[in-house]
Amino acid sequence: MQTVSLSAKFAAFQAQWTPHRIARFDDHQLLIARVEGEFVWHTHADHDEVFIPIAGELLIDFEDAPTARVRPGELLVVPKGTPHRPRTDAGECQLLLIDPNRVQHTGEVHNERTVVEYPDL
Repeated sequence: MQTVSLSAKFAAFQAQWTPHRIARFDDHQLLIARVEGEFVWHTHADHDEVFIPIAGELLIDFEDAPTARVRPGELLVVPKGTPHRPRTDAGECQLLLIDPNRVQHTGEVHNERTVVEYPDL
């Protein structure tokens, strides 16, 4: 059992939209990611998705609801089956994500941003 320094983990990489695994628990994983600009529209049919900004601000667009603005100290759960697109409009956001172990961050969409195996930090 060890504490994890989020700032040290974020300092270890610069890649955008590439989640890095920092811990596992039960059947879940904690991921961190640096994001800036727009991601892809996608959905997760079988699980909810949790977004927790550590630094910066995250916007999440929805097809049938207003855009959500999520700031550090807040979190947003996107229910399974909900089409959404994460993005930023004011620089980089550093995110903590909580997902089941076998999830793809692009949902059912597979493109150049899809990470098949998340790097461990």
